[in-house]
Amino acid sequence: MIAADRVRGVRIDLHTHSSASDGTEPPAAVVRAARDAGLDVVALTDHDTTGGWAAAAAALPAGLTLVPGAELSCGHAGISLHLLAYLFDPGHEGLAEQLARTREDRLPRAREMVRRLAADGYSLTWAAIEAQVARDGTTIGRPHIADALVAAGAVPDRDTAFAGVLNARSPYFVPHYAVDPHEAMRLVTAAGGVVVFAHPRAARRGRIVPDEVIATLAAEGLAGLEVDHRDQDEAARRHLRGLATDLGLVVTGSSDYHGTGKANRLGENTTDPDAYAELVDRARGAVRPLSG
Repeated sequence: MIAADRVRGVRIDLHTHSSASDGTEPPAAVVRAARDAGLDVVALTDHDTTGGWAAAAAALPAGLTLVPGAELSCGHAGISLHLLAYLFDPGHEGLAEQLARTREDRLPRAREMVRRLAADGYSLTWAAIEAQVARDGTTIGRPHIADALVAAGAVPDRDTAFAGVLNARSPYFVPHYAVDPHEAMRLVTAAGGVVVFAHPRAARRGRIVPDEVIATLAAEGLAGLEVDHRDQDEAARRHLRGLATDLGLVVTGSSDYHGTGKANRLGENTTDPDAYAELVDRARGAVRPLSG
């Protein structure tokens, strides 16, 4: 068990992305930037992949602790939601298969979205999308389409692209395969990991699941709610803090950093050391936090 007094006073950011998914910086650069930003603990949570773990661990600067994780794309009743999974065994067969299936389905989805945009007059080609993708195994996703739209002068930045033509209510949007959250919970738990619901009331991103779904996940082992996130206003945060108290869940805060792709800054929201200690204590996999 981690004693809370051992981690008091540290700055903890439990949600970041690298070029292993849709961030703009390689994993090594993310951990260096985290230390430069004054963080003591950072989680690398690329979308549906553990591909950045090794590079991040190899570049871990002194004084920084890395929490290996992933942000799992899930779907419930037609609603997209994300679960942050930490400290799970990446070799767990069932979980690895689900992550691979999600990554593979992003490619035909992205091609269809580009086709729809181009057919409606946007200056966009598949080659332009590929030009936005780092050559390190990254799977093409909506952020890369957004970056191509920025490069073409169609939108000023990623956030504008997502608020407009790439959001889930847009006629250009195409869904991709996403695992059921209850199955995701089961697999992560079987892999020894621990799960936090990512930005559960970020309504600006699209529809959100009702509290009853979160309560069911809590009964199945959900450990926490990501409350302090820039896409959730104060009213949403107050609601989530109350819900976390009612359900016995820990509260986390994070940046959801994507490098230069978004305005999010490392450490702009942080997690209390007691909550971090509880998450680490609940994880029972072979993977533990790594210290530089």
